[in-house]
Amino acid sequence: MNKNSKIYVAGHIGLVGSAIVKNLQSKGYKNLITRTHQELDLIDQKDVEKFFEKEKPEYVILAAAKVGGIVANNTYRADFIYENLQIQNNIIHQSYIHKVEKLLFLGSTCIYPKNAPQPMSEDYLLTSELEYTNEPYAIAKIAGIKMCESYNLQYGTNFISVMPTNLYGPNDNFDLETSHVLPALVRKIHLAKFLDENKIDEIIKDLNVNSFEEANMYLSKFGISKEKVEIWGSGNPKREFLYSEDMADACVFLLENRDFQNTYKKDSKEIRNTHINIGTGKDISIKELAYLIKDIIGFKGKLYFNTQKPDGTILKRTDVSKLNTLGWKYKIKLQDGIKIIYEWYNNEK
Repeated sequence: MNKNSKIYVAGHIGLVGSAIVKNLQSKGYKNLITRTHQELDLIDQKDVEKFFEKEKPEYVILAAAKVGGIVANNTYRADFIYENLQIQNNIIHQSYIHKVEKLLFLGSTCIYPKNAPQPMSEDYLLTSELEYTNEPYAIAKIAGIKMCESYNLQYGTNFISVMPTNLYGPNDNFDLETSHVLPALVRKIHLAKFLDENKIDEIIKDLNVNSFEEANMYLSKFGISKEKVEIWGSGNPKREFLYSEDMADACVFLLENRDFQNTYKKDSKEIRNTHINIGTGKDISIKELAYLIKDIIGFKGKLYFNTQKPDGTILKRTDVSKLNTLGWKYKIKLQDGIKIIYEWYNNEK
């Protein structure tokens, strides 16, 4: 990959894609192709086919996906499996048809079984049942891994699949209904602090509503008050978090330096589980995370853990030895990353 290579980043506006674009630009890549959803509907097979015929990208980064937290995954199950399968099928197949030199497919560590041994190695894929709330999304991502793997084996393509752990960073989704746990906690606790400090105008602006009464009704729906913040589950599950710009650096490193043939042992009788975990290899409980965010933001109220709500998978830490062996390791510590995104959120709002 050279600095003038034509690189298509699908999903460039989101958390993952925007971080990858920023990383590529910082390294001098000038010929980046991007399209908004309004400009290109990745679910539409004909639209994607026409796009590839016209642009003929040399490299493709597939960061576009329908994503969300535990509530969204469990509520919009059909949307998650349908939209993600369509996006993947269209882009991966057109990358093969148009002889793309290398494709990077981004999935998620939710592909692993609910009760997978810890830390989760790439070899644990498809060894037992998935966690129920995100099963449709996970199945779509597993299909993407196997599609890349199968095209490589049958057609000799160079498609790499990476599975980032829980990500956070600039351009994250902070919507209280559809966001992942870390940005959701940041915004919940941030708004609770505003309530405690009686910053009514700031709350109305943050929520983009017409009155404090409307804001208060909305906040109470998510268990947010000046006295306390409700958090789903016991707080005992542990999660691993990676700053999005670290993830982007890992992706670009793999694009520049590694190929499909580097993802499996040469003496393997069966080539499978060629995907690569991207993470820190370190985890933290949701309760510890919530109190860390509370301290960083400076909220003086209490945190209430609602045990009537689901916990999801109890343990979920990646084995990143494969990634480390390939030559990459994370740099940004969790506490520092949270401070960065809280400052970013305040500036954006």
